[in-house]
Amino acid sequence: MSFTRLLCAAAALAAFVGPFAAPVEALAQSKTVAITAIVQHPALDATRDGVVEALKEAGFVQGQNLKVEYQSAQGNPATAAQIARQFAGSRPDVIVPISTPSAQAVAAATRDIPVVFTAVTDPLSAQMVKSMDKPGANITGLSDMAPVAEHVALIREIVPQAKRIGVLYNPGEPNSVVLVKALKDEAAKAGLSVVEASVPKSSDAQPAVRSLVGKADAVYIPLDNTVVSALESVIAVGHQAKLPIFSADTDSVSRGTAASIGFDYFQVGKQTGAIVARVLKGEKPGDLPVALAKGTDLFVNPKSAAAMGVTLPEAVVKRATKVVGQ
Repeated sequence: MSFTRLLCAAAALAAFVGPFAAPVEALAQSKTVAITAIVQHPALDATRDGVVEALKEAGFVQGQNLKVEYQSAQGNPATAAQIARQFAGSRPDVIVPISTPSAQAVAAATRDIPVVFTAVTDPLSAQMVKSMDKPGANITGLSDMAPVAEHVALIREIVPQAKRIGVLYNPGEPNSVVLVKALKDEAAKAGLSVVEASVPKSSDAQPAVRSLVGKADAVYIPLDNTVVSALESVIAVGHQAKLPIFSADTDSVSRGTAASIGFDYFQVGKQTGAIVARVLKGEKPGDLPVALAKGTDLFVNPKSAAAMGVTLPEAVVKRATKVVGQ
């Protein structure tokens, strides 16, 4: 073949390949993020959606250069471990576990795939990281440690006659154990006692809150995935027994708790997604400090509070970020 013919053939090949070159390049740059949560409820769902939105803002668009996989453990720790092993086997670019049980399961399943956890109350107590500033290994994330002191102050403001706070929690959730300890410390400072009721599984939530009737003047629900997944059954008892129910999760207020000071979990997800984007762009998770959730909102539900036998003070309603149930 002459040199001239060779050039013509090369030009023809380039013209043929040209239309396909961009998709091939895009495919090579495509990333996969695997997301898992211990259970489905509004706060954790909002966190997941926030992660995806932040990734989009960072240039990782689902269906274009990003594939997002999602699985819920439906409240079962054994299922959480199974999902974690499955994700580790499929080797995504980043795994994002939402909640402490899912984060612990994922951390146990892989030592090399980047992990960015979120909605983990106390990563140190959960043994997720070596330190908050230098988490080390393949992991970092975001802590949503609840403002428990503000919760106790809010309960006292709304139920000034309260002497005993009941608390519903799953002792198998390390995040809840940490928050119950914090609650006891803050309650003691305020001259209040704490009455515990164990909720090992969601079906135990209603009998547990019934056990607090007559023993507690108000009930507090920490960031406990087991209890929150069965929240409506708890609220029903609160209405029947005229027992005010408070929560650490602002999303629970729209479902019937009287009031809460907490985070907007869509924004928590967006904070987390910004970290995930940094990892996808090449930063090592172990070098990134664990972030703290930013911004707290006051949500109140005057209608449900009244059904529980309390009237929200006007000052509380006026300063609320959001009033629901009207």
